[in-house]
Amino acid sequence: MPSRTVRTLVAGVDSSTQSCKVVIRDAATGERVRSGRSSHPDGTEVDPEHWWTALQAAIVDAGGLDDVAAVAVGGQQHGMVALDAQGEVIRPALLWNDTRSARAAADLVDELGAQAWADATGSVPVASYTVTKLRWLAEHEPANAARVAAVALPHDWLTWRLAGHGPGGDLDALRTDRSDASGTGYWDPSTGDYRRDLLVRALGHDALLPAVCAPNAVAAQGDARRWGHLAMGPGAGDNAGAALGLAMSAGDVAVSIGTSGVVSAVSTVPARDASGLVSGFADATGAFLPLACTLNGARVGESMARVLGVTLPQLSDLALQAPAGCDGLVLVPYLEGERTPNLPEATGSLHGLRLETTSPAHFARAAVEGLLCGLADGLDALVATGVEVRRVLLIGGGARAEALRQLAPGILGAAVDVPAPGEYVADGAARQAAWVLAGTATPPEWAEPGTEHYALDASAHAAGQAVRARYAVARQHLLNRA
Repeated sequence: MPSRTVRTLVAGVDSSTQSCKVVIRDAATGERVRSGRSSHPDGTEVDPEHWWTALQAAIVDAGGLDDVAAVAVGGQQHGMVALDAQGEVIRPALLWNDTRSARAAADLVDELGAQAWADATGSVPVASYTVTKLRWLAEHEPANAARVAAVALPHDWLTWRLAGHGPGGDLDALRTDRSDASGTGYWDPSTGDYRRDLLVRALGHDALLPAVCAPNAVAAQGDARRWGHLAMGPGAGDNAGAALGLAMSAGDVAVSIGTSGVVSAVSTVPARDASGLVSGFADATGAFLPLACTLNGARVGESMARVLGVTLPQLSDLALQAPAGCDGLVLVPYLEGERTPNLPEATGSLHGLRLETTSPAHFARAAVEGLLCGLADGLDALVATGVEVRRVLLIGGGARAEALRQLAPGILGAAVDVPAPGEYVADGAARQAAWVLAGTATPPEWAEPGTEHYALDASAHAAGQAVRARYAVARQHLLNRA
């Protein structure tokens, strides 16, 4: 009998704000073999042990890692995991969407100036970044700040745990990648070096930071007690992981609607935007990933659906029943503050209420248009830094809504491709794991997901730009949190 070909499997992890997903794929072809998931607790500060528990549960749900050759972890960016000298977590991790460090961010910018930060790290600090959370810790919990021996990010910490470290363990074994390091506020994507002076400025003293690995490097071996056969990739921040999973290249722009709204583009040159609208991040291949992020993504639609007492599909149907521009009704959806523009204390607002605009259909469409207008602002900011736009990919959970797909070309001002639904971050991590095994100069070529195309016509473009013009007026009239 002919011998049976044994295929090599790789695993990719997406440890996001809301859940942990694990996908197992064929290393050569990218064929999906199996998957698993587990939920994370709500909140903007979380004990990292919950992530570890969820990762283990997701691995079991995915059928385990016994037949897997390599794994890489993608994860939510910016979260502050503070470790003491014994490798114990000092306090719950402050996540990217925790805005208590807004004052610290403003202070850090005032101290050096926005241009100096952009020159040093490619980005101007906002409340999302790790450096601002360290300053908050130093000011509000000085005893905890004094105990900090090492600072890790969520995906760094999970990679460390998979390698058999912690709670407690060898801090020198912490590893990260370019993409996640570039979101800390104390690493320079251009030089590949940490800016320890900025770390000290924020925290008050130096600390150990994870070694930054090359994109295709073996960062560690799995825990010898359970997964010693596993090669471990350096992992990636979630947006860079998604870009790798989608095989994005220069000229591709991803508009992602998840917990946050993110507009990112692959670029061959680093961004240094002193306005603070664009973060000059790195990607997971050795290039760069300029990015504009809004704090308000899919939850805008979820909140409006809750207000109207409908499901998300029903909200989408309602939105398509109202006219373009909602007869002047505008929702500025700053429900969790905002990062682009940087307004952490802002609240959402509804403008243009009249008797005829109080229908459920008007409210539903205003939510969709407001969400897309915020993302269009992010796309404009990327273009202003010189980013080339050849293709727009609409991804994330929010991209499932038909209303959002249909309205996106007019408001974004470009035709839109919607890839088949998938776990793009986990897929990117799996592709990185396959790359680590291959040891090649570039990632393996996997089949790209099929896409649905939504064209831009002249009437839709005119209507979309009229919506944006009214939105631009409305967003100037905001109330801060009480």
